[in-house]
Amino acid sequence: MEKKELLYEGKAKKVYKTEDPDVLIVSYKDDATAFNGLKKGTISGKGAINNRMTNFIFRKLEEKGIPTHLIQELNDRETAVKKVEILPLEVIVRNYSAGSFAKKMGMEEGIKFSRPTLEFSYKNDDLGDPFINSYYALALDLATQEEIDAVTEYAFLVNDVLKEYFDGLNIDLIDFKIEFGRYHGQVILADEISPDTCRLWDKDTRQKLDKDRFRRDLGGTEDAYEEVFSRLGIQ
Repeated sequence: MEKKELLYEGKAKKVYKTEDPDVLIVSYKDDATAFNGLKKGTISGKGAINNRMTNFIFRKLEEKGIPTHLIQELNDRETAVKKVEILPLEVIVRNYSAGSFAKKMGMEEGIKFSRPTLEFSYKNDDLGDPFINSYYALALDLATQEEIDAVTEYAFLVNDVLKEYFDGLNIDLIDFKIEFGRYHGQVILADEISPDTCRLWDKDTRQKLDKDRFRRDLGGTEDAYEEVFSRLGIQ
């Protein structure tokens, strides 16, 4: 598999064409951003961690019947993936109060919900990825009802699988953001699952093991990413 033309460069990844029009190569960067790009920096080594962690978790999700864009991990930072048309929806599942939810609802962080929440944001940097619901998504032709139903079902299933898995690593899955794409008429999981896109807290210490350490200038960001990676036991 050989990289060809650079198709797209985002905040955390570069995407390249290959000789196969149905296959892309994703290259993970160490660049870090927060607050829709207003804060920028570098988290040394996170590109490799996020790439390998995403692929490791995607394989586990596929074992549970959740289709993903993963084809093959090429090296520490690069992976061949199916070329999808990304649905312009950020899909967020929350198990505990944290981040923007806690702020909007006037809650302290770390309160466990009686059931998980699901929310959508319109994936649009110029608008600041505004919160929307399924009716907005339909009105704006961002997705069909069938796609929204599939996304909803998969999102809660991903949550079930990840909660159980991280529980075994002595980590609470506070919340996470995922994205989906269209692939030959099917909705499949795309993008990544990593400390960039999940809030992960140590069960005992409540230490944050995710991008919030960068967002909030808590320090120890690289150590937190490496701690999650080490607990995964990826060879």
